[in-house]
Amino acid sequence: MKKIRKIRDKVVLHPIMSFLILILLTICISGILSLFDVTGSYNIVNNKNFSLEETLIAIENLFSLRGLKYIFSNSVSNFASFTPLSMLLITLLGIGIMDKTGFLDTLFYVLTRKIKKNVVTFVLVLTCIGASLIGDISYIILIPIAALIFKYGKRNPQAGIITAFAALSTGIGINVFLNSIDSTLLTYTKSAANLLKEDYIIKTSSFAIIMIFATICLAFIITNITEKNIIPKLGKYEFDEEEEEKYVSKKELKSLYIALGVGAIYLLIFIYNIIPGVPLGGNLLDYSQKLYIDKLFGYNSFFNSGFVFVITLLFFILGLVYGILTKSIKNQRDVCDHLSHSLDGMGKVLVLLFFASTFISILKYSNIGTLFTSWIANIISTTTFTGLPLIILIFVLSSITTLLYPSSIYRWSILSPVVVPTLMNSGISPEFAQVIFRASESVTYGLTPVMAYFAIYLAYMEIYNKDKKGMGLFRSLNYILPYSLATFIMWIVIIIVWYLISIPLGIGVTPVL
Repeated sequence: MKKIRKIRDKVVLHPIMSFLILILLTICISGILSLFDVTGSYNIVNNKNFSLEETLIAIENLFSLRGLKYIFSNSVSNFASFTPLSMLLITLLGIGIMDKTGFLDTLFYVLTRKIKKNVVTFVLVLTCIGASLIGDISYIILIPIAALIFKYGKRNPQAGIITAFAALSTGIGINVFLNSIDSTLLTYTKSAANLLKEDYIIKTSSFAIIMIFATICLAFIITNITEKNIIPKLGKYEFDEEEEEKYVSKKELKSLYIALGVGAIYLLIFIYNIIPGVPLGGNLLDYSQKLYIDKLFGYNSFFNSGFVFVITLLFFILGLVYGILTKSIKNQRDVCDHLSHSLDGMGKVLVLLFFASTFISILKYSNIGTLFTSWIANIISTTTFTGLPLIILIFVLSSITTLLYPSSIYRWSILSPVVVPTLMNSGISPEFAQVIFRASESVTYGLTPVMAYFAIYLAYMEIYNKDKKGMGLFRSLNYILPYSLATFIMWIVIIIVWYLISIPLGIGVTPVL
């Protein structure tokens, strides 16, 4: 065991090489499963007659001529359409001008100069947990900003990256206000509940109480792990150059306040246009949807498709106004140079994202994750457990499925027709079933390289890495593991207490029927 650890410490696989190995493993496993004709099936709900329809799953053999053709012919298009790539590049334009003009340095100095470091960490964590409301863009925005917060605070920026990613991934299932994913999950939960009770209704306020409690608990847990475990483990960070003690002049302070004021006006205009029913407002909503949450977060809404550009434009306005007022931007050439500042040295990141996108696309194409999830669904459907043992079994099995099939919506579409009726037959409410599902995925969501934004976390760990051995995929995973274990314990305790005492999940909803 000691020899293995020594080898592991000496040989650190670069993330690019790790993804290449995962690609080869996926090809080989699909070939083996296809050779033995391994298949599976799962049921989906027909909402017209509330019946179950069986769907068969077969493995797509990547170790065949057809599979190899798919890999070679789709690698470029998969990379070009890889959502984290486009979102990262666009967002970095705005972050670059804020950073280069000194806006972020001044902002973080003003915000944190009289605040304890652990309080800064707690606020960052709380922000990341709440950021699940805006969806996946939160990874693109908050991971680089977290690195800069720690860097300007004279702390290891890798600790900021780890903290932000841990909070974002473990907080994925915690939403006081429902987002687009929760809205879609509610649809599947309701359809599954209608198999046993056709008139069952689920309210959007069904999860508020338990989610508020989980948010506060998780924020304290992540902050404590970061301060007591991660920061000491990372050690002292060697900055490229010793910076003088920060001093903010009256001109910089005035420029900061003016820039924030202009940014606030921009945000108010945007917010006014997502409020329905006001004069000349609500222009950015999708009125083909019934619920406001779907009008705002629906796939065809402007908020969903254009929010990345909205945020980037906000960052650009903040950096531009500050830069002009402080004279760090003197002409149009400075603007262009500052925009590209955060894109310097992105070559390794682009290569990493290429291999990550290839791995994720071929794994999805192979149907390995779908097949594995269908097997888990069948195990749950045949279990004789009831009550608390059933809840824990579903929690554990669901968290395992996240490792190979991290898509919340597609995974719940397979699991919900089994999980919801099984729990209802045991006297457990459909709302609590969805809580269990969302809690379970938050345990392992940050531990799987199949999750697209895991590559963003790896990329930034490499950008700020000062160790000659490199960071590596497994070393990066090792930093997230304590957060996942703590999240697992937290949710198990919360679920058991809520179930045994029957504490309301939200307004008028309890864990039991």
